Amino acid sequence: MSETPPIEPEQTAQESAIVREGAIQEVGPLSKRLTQDGFTHEFLGVDHLGVEILKVDRTVLIPFSTALYAYGFNYLQCQAGYDAGPGQDLVSMYHILKVDNNITQPEEVRVKVFLPRENPVVPSVYWIWKTADWQERETYDMYGIIYDGHPNLKRLLMPEDWVGWPLRKDYISPDFYELQEAY
Repeated sequence: MSETPPIEPEQTAQESAIVREGAIQEVGPLSKRLTQDGFTHEFLGVDHLGVEILKVDRTVLIPFSTALYAYGFNYLQCQAGYDAGPGQDLVSMYHILKVDNNITQPEEVRVKVFLPRENPVVPSVYWIWKTADWQERETYDMYGIIYDGHPNLKRLLMPEDWVGWPLRKDYISPDFYELQEAY
């Protein structure tokens, strides 16, 4: 396996081609624009559809998301979470589209925010995209990611008194008989 060549001091990861697994991958046009406008992020590559994937720190998620909205990304198609593995980060991800009246193929971007398990708090994007409402609640319910500023952050699928976060990889399911005795 080859190592990533060092980036020259005058270059940043955003200004150069990204080398992943031996293949050179150009930074996408949206990532370049965000960098030019001063928004800190990391280009993670593109998915199988060619959609740019950007990693953002939770402290800049709101200004970053506001910039995307100002660029015309007006529809949060999907907000979800996943567990990168026991002891690893939890991830809050956003699939955002630029939807116009006469567009046949909307422009898309995926944004990921990696959160430590011990403090999985990220600002809510509900105030930018209202479609985040129930999606953030579901992610909270299943992974325990807290969306700071969400107007109604409570469990959506599990009972309010449920202990734990069922889709975390380190979650231990209660014994069936324990559940039976509880009801």
